Amino acid sequence: MALYTDEGVVLRTAKLGEADRIITLFTRMHGKVRAVAKGVRRTKSRFGGRLEPFMRVNVLIAEGRSLDVISQAETIAAYASTISTDYDAYMAAGIMAETVDKLLGAEHEPAVDQYRLLIGALHALARQAHPARSIGDSYVLRALALAGWTPRLQSCVVCGTRERLQHLSIPAGGVMCAADRTPEARPLADTERGQLCALLAGDWTALGERPPDARVTRLVGDWAEYYLERPLRSMRV
Repeated sequence: MALYTDEGVVLRTAKLGEADRIITLFTRMHGKVRAVAKGVRRTKSRFGGRLEPFMRVNVLIAEGRSLDVISQAETIAAYASTISTDYDAYMAAGIMAETVDKLLGAEHEPAVDQYRLLIGALHALARQAHPARSIGDSYVLRALALAGWTPRLQSCVVCGTRERLQHLSIPAGGVMCAADRTPEARPLADTERGQLCALLAGDWTALGERPPDARVTRLVGDWAEYYLERPLRSMRV
């Protein structure tokens, strides 16, 4: 049975049998990996709490026929210990994990830039660098942008003007001027467009210490669900 080592973040877990779990990891070099952690649910498991969601770990994994098997796990960063004590941070981390899980699709396909983005966002959440919702919304927009779905926010997607950008069309990929707006385009205030621009750029100075408006967060969620072509359950809690 071939072995490989990598570092990764635990995205989610699922019970398997009486004592095991299937661990979904996003790893630096192997992309998304699903592997069994045997005996992890036992009180005296050798894994301890190292394979809980949002933990960053070094892992030794044995390749299997259907599922790989985690042989060893060592903590790099215990993001879960601080994130789990803050409701807003926990919700944001759940949205981030679900987004990247659905974004990656196939297993064992490296996505190093996506991995770095996730690590940066989890680190910011764990140290409460900014409002949790700001970090979560910024992460979702930037992860989608890395995948090729960047919203056009500085000029009309139809005519290219930078004036009177008062609507957002998610299917069309960005903002529209008053003259070219389509029926499904949503009204967009200048302040809301400014917040979307700042979230996309990770401009924390522009965002300030207040989280984005609730409507902006809904727009971010709708953008993600449209381009992922599936719902984000974590955003609907």
